[in-house]
Amino acid sequence: MPRVVHVEPVEVVRREIALGERFDFGRNWRRFLALLNEQRIAGAEQSLREMLGGDALRGARFLDVGSGSGLFSLAARRLGASVLSFDYDPSSVACTEEIRRRFFPDDAEWTIRRGSILDREFIRSLGVFDVVYAWGVLHHTGNLRLALEIVADTVAARGRLFLAVYNDQGIRSVLWRQVKRAYCSSTVARWLIAALFLPYFVLGGLVADLARRKNPLDRYRAAGTPRGMSRIRDWSDWLGGLPFEVAKPEVICEFFDRRGFRLKRLTTCGGRPGCNEFVFVKDRPAEPAA
Repeated sequence: MPRVVHVEPVEVVRREIALGERFDFGRNWRRFLALLNEQRIAGAEQSLREMLGGDALRGARFLDVGSGSGLFSLAARRLGASVLSFDYDPSSVACTEEIRRRFFPDDAEWTIRRGSILDREFIRSLGVFDVVYAWGVLHHTGNLRLALEIVADTVAARGRLFLAVYNDQGIRSVLWRQVKRAYCSSTVARWLIAALFLPYFVLGGLVADLARRKNPLDRYRAAGTPRGMSRIRDWSDWLGGLPFEVAKPEVICEFFDRRGFRLKRLTTCGGRPGCNEFVFVKDRPAEPAA
């Protein structure tokens, strides 16, 4: 049974949130749980099937790095994987536990831990996995490069890594970091920034949908949300998500190529704010360190 070797006390996480140094991801995920339904779960399952292949999870060991709400741990479990979920945020761990309680109570094939991807000793205690899922997580650790190094070691030989990292937009990313810091600084700032940017997000989506002759309301229904998520909760995550780091796709690809990974699939966000998605296969030894 994996054991937690080291993790920052819960009080440290709460203090970081209170000081405006960290977004309250767990609170955001708790609100998402009220929206969870079969359509959203099916959307998450479809996302995994599309990126990894139809039967890639059946019988596989699946590691959910930064499990958040637990939605994708649930999707992987329903697709036939044995799952180990962990998160740094204690409220996110509680959300994942609640989802397991609802859908897979007392399931021996789904383990949940609290821990940090930056804690090498903890991560080594977990072993290696056939599929490692780290979607929109590593850029929120405060040390993206170290997180990438450690997550590479969790992938078994011929295993797959499904990764999503914020796109580097240069000066725009610098400006967004300032928005996030302001958003997390106080309740008043949070309301002001939300009042400013939410209409911007809504209008941007409206223009895009009308240009494509789509019903604008579809994007706010469960069936119309990407990966089964909630746009409102995604917007909140985007505005407040601290810590915040970014990387260009070529930087990520080069990083993993040197470590014995082959890029199998890449979906970019087209230069817009958001995440680039990567699926890598670990199919050769890492290059010797320079």
